[in-house]
Amino acid sequence: MAVDIKVPTIGESISEVTLTKWIKKDGEWVNRDEVIAELESEKATFEINAEKAGILHTIAKEDDTLKIGDVVCTIDDTAEKPAGVSDSKAEEKVQEVKPEAKPADKESNKISTEEKKPEPLKETKASPVAAAILADKKIDISKVTPTGSHGKILKNDVLEALSNPGRLLGKQLFSREEKPQKISNLRRTISRRLVEAKNSTAMLTTFNEVDMSAIMDLRSKYKETFKKTHEVNLGFMSFFTKAVCFALQEWPAVNSKIDGDNIIYHEFCDISIAVSSPKGLVVPVIRNAESMSMAEIEKEVVQLAVKARESKLTIEEMTGGTFTITNGGIFGSLMSTPILNIPQSAILGMHNIVERPVAIKGQVVIRPMMYIALSYDHRVIDGRESVSFLVRVKEMLESPEQLLFGKDPVKALLQL
Repeated sequence: MAVDIKVPTIGESISEVTLTKWIKKDGEWVNRDEVIAELESEKATFEINAEKAGILHTIAKEDDTLKIGDVVCTIDDTAEKPAGVSDSKAEEKVQEVKPEAKPADKESNKISTEEKKPEPLKETKASPVAAAILADKKIDISKVTPTGSHGKILKNDVLEALSNPGRLLGKQLFSREEKPQKISNLRRTISRRLVEAKNSTAMLTTFNEVDMSAIMDLRSKYKETFKKTHEVNLGFMSFFTKAVCFALQEWPAVNSKIDGDNIIYHEFCDISIAVSSPKGLVVPVIRNAESMSMAEIEKEVVQLAVKARESKLTIEEMTGGTFTITNGGIFGSLMSTPILNIPQSAILGMHNIVERPVAIKGQVVIRPMMYIALSYDHRVIDGRESVSFLVRVKEMLESPEQLLFGKDPVKALLQL
């Protein structure tokens, strides 16, 4: 009897998915609960498992768009298991429980390892004339495509590399090739939401700059101790997240959204962080960031970033969020106008830290400076609130001791 494997219900707003990859092939034996395929919705990538053990018969093809409830494949659970096929779970257990090697075995392993040292990479050979030109023109040998026998670089190979310095390796000259690729559900959703944000909000952007000297000095001084204590690196995101949380509580309009005829003011700070993944930009959420320590924020950022790169973020981890932080600086961006992550009313953009001359107390000094940008929905947030919010973030970053409880320690002492 064949068992139908259908597209499961993922969420109320999701009606279709794309089959991105078959993990198991048609006609292959699958064990119960084994992953057989990957599906992609407009929000996340998820896996489907075999409900029974048996022979897999695929129905849908890769890149097919499927509705919720459509049959993806069938499994013939009456078929006999082919000889030589073992239970994957049993294999894992066997691999996990390995007998300890005896001292003699360890010694023999050591000897065999030494005997099997990897051979050094063979040097690329070049003819005498080609080698002379390579040395004279200081050409990277990896950018020259050899045409001689046994991978030997000839004179003409070097001359061709010189005449076409911008050509990528393996690409034909004057190629006009085009490669069509189906738009994924995730990319389609990103496109729709960006256009919706642009057309349905009164978006404005205000800018400021931050002297990052204090934070960089603090990180240099305590990064090793911090990592040893908390087992996580001390990055910039925790500083920005803490600063944003304090500023959001001082200027609640920046932490709000429009819902019909109402404006919803959030008493908590769920901070979305923009993360680049292999399939596009995703925005996982750090819940109640205002209640978290620096180390807890850094650990959550690392965990979410790893999941994003491995396409393992769940819909729950990307749903919600009251304010977004995006860091274009890691790609070298000097300044940008980030677009709103609707229905949120504001987004903060971090940028590249660049040393440049600034005037401080009548003196020109070199400081590590960063431009920051706040894009906001002018229907909800006025200019006074947006500028004051950004200035508050700047003040806290330039005096990170304020991040302890959101106020200048001296002013707190004097009750000012």
